[in-house]
Amino acid sequence: MKRFDGLWKSKRSNVIECFDCQRKQEVSGAATSTICPSCSAHIDLSDYKITTSFSRSIRTRGDVHVTTKGDLSSSSVRCRRAIIEGRLRGNLDSAGTIVINTSGKIPGRLSASEIVVEKRAEVQFFRRVRVSNMEIRGRMSGEIVADGLVTIRKNGVLEGTVAAKSINVEKGGVFSGQLIIGKGHLQQAELLPSETAALSKELSIGLAPPLPAT
Repeated sequence: MKRFDGLWKSKRSNVIECFDCQRKQEVSGAATSTICPSCSAHIDLSDYKITTSFSRSIRTRGDVHVTTKGDLSSSSVRCRRAIIEGRLRGNLDSAGTIVINTSGKIPGRLSASEIVVEKRAEVQFFRRVRVSNMEIRGRMSGEIVADGLVTIRKNGVLEGTVAAKSINVEKGGVFSGQLIIGKGHLQQAELLPSETAALSKELSIGLAPPLPAT
């Protein structure tokens, strides 16, 4: 595992939020750590590049990049943005965008402001994915709970259950599964048959419904 700067071009300054008290402050884009002026907590601002097996927890307002040879199995990873090109077996919480450019099974929990599944990616999520917006350019299966928009691009394929404010399937895109529109904020316990009967509909285009994850 290596730390590195410049995965994304840093601005001259960034506004970051304390993990503990949520106090916001402006810091230099070149800084690798800071102290919260409110609660005096240490805030890591480093970028992490995972090039081999790595299992320690990460809590940073920087970025995380799992390379093709990387294997991230941390039980808890919190970051600003992330690129996943290798294996992800732990939980990942991003304040910004998660870009997935790998294939395989992802057993951990993912939550982010936005998740992008790239064109060559083919992933299966075993746990619910929580996002504001999601864009699918490749192929994925799983359960999505989105506060905003789920977009399936041309040649993108989504199999599973979607609860979102809205969905956009471009020409050439494919969705197969259960769709619940306008209910992206629901918890699993609220997704009862009696409630979803009038809200959900089956939309299948040339694909059989996926098997549930075990």
